[in-house]
Amino acid sequence: MDTSLRLLITDDEDGMREGARRALQKFSSSFQDLDVKVTYDVHTAPSAEEALEQLKETPFDIVLLDYKLPGMNGIELLGIIRDLNPDTHVVMMTAYASLETAVTATKKGAFDFLAKPFTPEELRAAVRAATRGSILLAQAKRMAEEKRRMRFEFLSVLSHELKAPIGAVEGYLELIRSGHVKDDATLQRVVERSLVRLTGMRKLIFDLLDLTRIEAGTRTRNLLANDIVDIAKGAVELVETVAADRGIAIDVSAEGGSRFVVDRSEIEIILNNLVSNAVKYNRDNGRVVIAISGTSCALTIRVSDTGIGLSKDECDRLFGEFVRIKNAKTRGIEGSGLGLSTIRKVARLYGGDAAVDSEPDVGTTFTITLHPEPAEVTRESN
Repeated sequence: MDTSLRLLITDDEDGMREGARRALQKFSSSFQDLDVKVTYDVHTAPSAEEALEQLKETPFDIVLLDYKLPGMNGIELLGIIRDLNPDTHVVMMTAYASLETAVTATKKGAFDFLAKPFTPEELRAAVRAATRGSILLAQAKRMAEEKRRMRFEFLSVLSHELKAPIGAVEGYLELIRSGHVKDDATLQRVVERSLVRLTGMRKLIFDLLDLTRIEAGTRTRNLLANDIVDIAKGAVELVETVAADRGIAIDVSAEGGSRFVVDRSEIEIILNNLVSNAVKYNRDNGRVVIAISGTSCALTIRVSDTGIGLSKDECDRLFGEFVRIKNAKTRGIEGSGLGLSTIRKVARLYGGDAAVDSEPDVGTTFTITLHPEPAEVTRESN
């Protein structure tokens, strides 16, 4: 990324000011680790007063400021710059270099201190250091702003997702309180619908807790030898009643090794979500295939269904937070929109990733690739 910083040279010596301008006019700084190349829009001022006028008109990223100036001195201007724009990186220049002046300048907010006389190389090194500080500060502020924006969006979506089921349950309770529910059959339907809504809210909250703990790194991981096929069979048991009612067959197959050192609950998050979705978004009398394959360096989990499928655009959005595909085919299917986002984050804890391949009205296959440690025979899960 190319960017330009505004730089102001303030010095009452014409030769010093012009020499510094020439040394920096065509100078650029490249930082591979920050992926940025910086050029400079160089301006000059012969006094603190003229520099202040320029600073008031337009902010500068870097100021090279002479310590001893006629009229207002450099230290006084430095204090004003701190008030005008705290993000400006000021490099003090002086022929009167001493510990006392350096301490004073630093206390006033100077980024660096450059003793006169200095070579063009020393000047450029000081500017480069100030440039790095300026870029890092700008990036940190952007990240903080992005974090605030994401938090706001997150809370907005969360409140929206909770508003509908809360409103529905509130409406059902009001029907009961007002006496509009007059027979047991209607009461039973109202209670059942309320329970469905509450179940959805509970899943949303639990999914949210899983996601935030993984992102924050506060979740305690218990890495032990586990049989992934056994975990898959546990996920099947959770949905087998619903699957049987709809005539959906579920097969589990394994190829290669299936024992790995993993956190069992993390793999349960992956398989429980994928298997549940494979049944939920499947067609009646459809099929779900869970294929597990392991090598010495990788574990692959594939969950395929014969369901409603997804378009390419829908696949591209699928792993985002609070993303639920809404169309005529998914109407009435409840979900938190957090399960797949959490799956991808879990996969990345193991140096892996999550991918999806789908075709509308044909089916969907989710592929999770992990790189856990192969299980030793002597290490057993609890």
